[in-house]
Amino acid sequence: MSMAKRRANSEGSVRQRPDGRWEARLSYLHSDTGVRKRVSVYAGGRKAALAELDKVQDRIAEGQPPRDASRTLADWLRHWRETTLAASDRKASTKELYANLARNHLEPEPFGALRLDRLKPFDVERLILSMRVETKPGRPTEDEPDPKPVRALSDSTIRQVYTILRAALDGAVRDGLLARNPAAAVRRPGIERGEASYLPSDDVSKLLRAASGSRYYPVLALIATTGLRRGEALGLSWDKVDLDAGLLKVTATLNRVDGRLVCSEPKTQRARRTMPLTPTMVALLRKHKATQAAERLRAANQWDGNGLVFTSELGSPVDPRNILRTVEVAARKAGVEGVGVHTLRHSAAVAWLESGTHIKAVADLLGHSSIAITGDTYGHTSDGAAKAAVMALGARLGDV
Repeated sequence: MSMAKRRANSEGSVRQRPDGRWEARLSYLHSDTGVRKRVSVYAGGRKAALAELDKVQDRIAEGQPPRDASRTLADWLRHWRETTLAASDRKASTKELYANLARNHLEPEPFGALRLDRLKPFDVERLILSMRVETKPGRPTEDEPDPKPVRALSDSTIRQVYTILRAALDGAVRDGLLARNPAAAVRRPGIERGEASYLPSDDVSKLLRAASGSRYYPVLALIATTGLRRGEALGLSWDKVDLDAGLLKVTATLNRVDGRLVCSEPKTQRARRTMPLTPTMVALLRKHKATQAAERLRAANQWDGNGLVFTSELGSPVDPRNILRTVEVAARKAGVEGVGVHTLRHSAAVAWLESGTHIKAVADLLGHSSIAITGDTYGHTSDGAAKAAVMALGARLGDV
């Protein structure tokens, strides 16, 4: 066995171990604590061990940990969820979403069993590819009782999972467990934006007539005439509605967090906006307010008293799923297929654009964070609108 050899300028020492491997050791001062620590690296040969020690010295010189942590991704993600994510200023609904996605897609094996010090960009790319090819059974219909499997995860979900992983690994770099974030070397997954599903105005009117006898008809009418999101409509309170002026202010959204319905602020400042109301909608809300006042009297001390515009018979927040059921029942009655609550919002946006409303005004009405989102989502108008635009331009130019 060789005796340990000291390298020049206190750069460490190297020795051959009884098992034949070579060990290179280094003593250094921790940059944050000032405590002297030792680190060892191992290799099959002396030169290889010294080369590994040089890498350690370079990392220390750059203020990085001498070696990446060997704890598993699942272990670190659990810690990150309970500390960094919990302490962040993200909305409660976003925290719950991130935690659920981490538990369901990042922490399970085999990906969650990988060690931090062995994680490579390739592993992140492989995770993304595996999520893209994951399938689930298709939904049976009368025309297709035995449908083919469909994609289990949308592009937006895959991008969110990547975002969570990158944020969690940024935390590992910050806490000295990693020198670099492997996810940062991987391009963020793209989203193939499809055309928004919408209904022509006549079909929207037909659907609303079919829903006119339901309890939550006023919610659908409000969404159809203002383009509000479902959570924004259900999070609307009477103190944000001015029926005399015909205006409402969007300042909250209703979401389910930890199994409870909670009102919280919109995600972006652009989502906070003032919306005009049509005279018909003002009249409908006045009637709805009177109906709610009568319900409050009947409920007496059982009334929730949260001040929301749309409530249950006892004044509690409305479960968003009830609005979806109302739309689905009305759609079947009206003979309209493929309709969800968001379809009414999309339909309002398309109607505004096709009537000539400037895209900036439409983006403001919808509460989009940028015009680019509006353009990507509603970039295609109907064939009739396209033909009318071309014909109008031709009339201006004359015979050419």
